[in-house]
Amino acid sequence: MSYRNSSPTLPLRFSLVLRSFLQHAGLPFSDALSEDEIQKVFDTQDVGFAMQEDEVYCPAVTLWAFLSQVLFKDEQRSCAAAVARVVVMFVALGKDSPSSNTGAYCRARAKLPESVLQELVEDVARRCEQQVPTAWLWKGRHVHLVDGTTFSMPDTEANQAEFPQPNTQQAGLGFPIARLVVLVSLATALTTGYAMGPYSGKESGETALLRQLFEQFSVGDILLGDRYYCGWFTLVLLLQRGVDVVTRQHQLRTTDFRRGRRLGKSDHLVVWPKPARPDWMDKETYDSLPDSLTVRELEVCVEQPGFRVDSFVVVTTLTQATRYSNADIAKLYHKRWLAELDIRAIKISLGMDVLRCKSPEMIRREVAACLLAYNLIRQTMLQSAYQAGVSPRHQSFTAALQKIAAGFVVLAVLETCATTVGDTHREQLPSHRVGHRPDRIEPRCLKRRPKSQKLLTIPRDQARADLLATRSP
Repeated sequence: MSYRNSSPTLPLRFSLVLRSFLQHAGLPFSDALSEDEIQKVFDTQDVGFAMQEDEVYCPAVTLWAFLSQVLFKDEQRSCAAAVARVVVMFVALGKDSPSSNTGAYCRARAKLPESVLQELVEDVARRCEQQVPTAWLWKGRHVHLVDGTTFSMPDTEANQAEFPQPNTQQAGLGFPIARLVVLVSLATALTTGYAMGPYSGKESGETALLRQLFEQFSVGDILLGDRYYCGWFTLVLLLQRGVDVVTRQHQLRTTDFRRGRRLGKSDHLVVWPKPARPDWMDKETYDSLPDSLTVRELEVCVEQPGFRVDSFVVVTTLTQATRYSNADIAKLYHKRWLAELDIRAIKISLGMDVLRCKSPEMIRREVAACLLAYNLIRQTMLQSAYQAGVSPRHQSFTAALQKIAAGFVVLAVLETCATTVGDTHREQLPSHRVGHRPDRIEPRCLKRRPKSQKLLTIPRDQARADLLATRSP
């Protein structure tokens, strides 16, 4: 089989990005993020630079190189490694080799607005969600998992000002830390929305960040979260948008099944009165809310050994017991754990637990690039699952990441090769299945011992000065 190079103008086009993520026309879900849609987002926000034929870091090349950093770790994640991949791509296209200096790339990367990257993240997730088969949905409804996590970043003055380290750490010994709340589709595992902010401070908690994401929900959606999201105002504000909620009962609230309207054994409807107005809500909004909220509380018994509790209470606004049985709600809440696995894929597989950028503006771009790469990988997994007739939840994210990273540069420049390799990878992905182990019990311990290394207990400058002071003349 002969392979031919693509058009000489390829670096100016966003097909460069799609091809490296195994996308081509005619695939299911391929129109979720087409080349025209990417260009439209950039044009709408008036983003354009280096568009001449002899310039290297145009938006398409810059976005491609930025996403390539996400797919690798350690030294291969650096800007120097990204520039090296750009050099390889240009040489393969028969163009003049660009400079290996990272300055031009770093300046171009700073011109990619976070809003553009975030819109691309949300667009691909929303359009894929609209096209999923009904069999992948829960009772025909779209369910969004919600959970929060944290990540750290380089200890620079700018990062510390925007994302201060915890006050329990001494100055010079900690790292800036940020909080991230993500919405993940239960059906597709794509990130449908995200919000980030400081780890501590006013309106920096998970529920505050979740309120920033209310616009991402559509009428009829369901939010599935842990007990942290079981607040009166969260439930009411989402209900007003036509969104139902399934959460675990908050530990500070008492459940008494002898009260309320009985729906079954350990299953009843109960009325929660409106609490006092919180500081973050204005009086006009507070007065417009109802005086009470009717919710359903039901007990879920845990029969598998190894769990920390024998039973717990689930709170939901799905009050129709004839349509949503106790067993249905219990099985749905059991899937909440998938949010932990999806966040692990983002933080560990894509290396987002410790970011590299040295300014808050670039940190936000790096987060958006990580989530965009994650969604593009998940899009490829959706196509594979759809063609194989299986659930995308049964496929390995790590295997998909490895296959895309293996040919990221080659697939960008060889059109026929990209189509052939992409089809091959999609055929093979269903064989990389995630084990179904609902009753798995493992100790949370490591067998391999870490290397012994002293911890830094004083600022590095002071430690370096102490070492110099102890050296003999």
